[in-house]
Amino acid sequence: METLKNKKDNNQNSKVMKAIRQHEFGGPEVLIYEDAPIPELKNGEVRVKVHAIGLNPPDWYLRDGYKMLPPEWQPKVPFPIILGTDISGVIEAVANDVKEFAIGDEVYAMVRFPSYGPSQAYAEYVNVAISELALKPKNIDHVHAAAVPMSLLTAWQFMIALGHDEQNPLQPNRHEPVPLEGKTVLVNGAGGGVGHFAVQLAKWKGAKVIAVASGKQEALLFELGADEFIDYTKAAAEDSVNNIDLVIDSVGGPKSSRFLRTLKRGGALFPIFPLGFSDGEEAEKLGVTVSATQVRSNGAQLKQIAAIMDQGIIRVVIDSTFPLSDARKAHERAAEGHIQGKIVLTVA
Repeated sequence: METLKNKKDNNQNSKVMKAIRQHEFGGPEVLIYEDAPIPELKNGEVRVKVHAIGLNPPDWYLRDGYKMLPPEWQPKVPFPIILGTDISGVIEAVANDVKEFAIGDEVYAMVRFPSYGPSQAYAEYVNVAISELALKPKNIDHVHAAAVPMSLLTAWQFMIALGHDEQNPLQPNRHEPVPLEGKTVLVNGAGGGVGHFAVQLAKWKGAKVIAVASGKQEALLFELGADEFIDYTKAAAEDSVNNIDLVIDSVGGPKSSRFLRTLKRGGALFPIFPLGFSDGEEAEKLGVTVSATQVRSNGAQLKQIAAIMDQGIIRVVIDSTFPLSDARKAHERAAEGHIQGKIVLTVA
């Protein structure tokens, strides 16, 4: 006899959903709001009716074909693809083997990351493996919950607990977070998605925090717990401070090496985007550890994060929201830069 949850799933499979799909790599103009099939539910998964979707840099990197990567690393994807990883919503169906979650649960997740193409979050429905899923924080709405997963998991896995054993191909050693209590931590790009969470995590763990961002973000960053602020439009952080224990560079890239001279011997530089960093010899000469990792989906960590968010320890900042149908405009906003917090898509 067919179970209720299977009936519901079969009914969903007979329908299509609205999604943002792309049929080629390119700029925001390749993002098309159109009908797409609702994916088939597999063992170990739940189907989520999506209420909100958080945007992240890998979204526009993949949209564009990851052009900054060496050719051999650039993704080969089966078009059409649906971008996106971060969702918050309500469970609509569960596979027969799933006991941990139930229809009606409010949940959030970073879906199947890292992967190229199959995360499929820019849609009305998304299937999520239960290992990647957690109950949504109770004290925030879906928009704020969708802004959390990738950015806060990135800060968490760099700074608190790695949570996986996957090797970073860009470095020989395993990334290890460093103790934060009593340390001085500089966060570059402190007003952005990862940066504003990094400020709060460092403060929560007992560090003195120096935030680097544009002047318009100064008041916000002091509200989030920063002890000092450097407006990078007026002064270069690397010329303004020294004797730092840890630099979290949420901008990263080749320019990350400028922070080496701000660090004390035995200090650490964590570039969130490590591609292009080429001063390993200089770091070794200065006695500085340079380390990075690749953020990975982790439902258990999202459960921990939900608990501290419900205690009011972490605040989520929203830059702007757009309807799912206006994903192009959301990507155009991202391209303008100077994002304060997160951009979120909403689903009616």
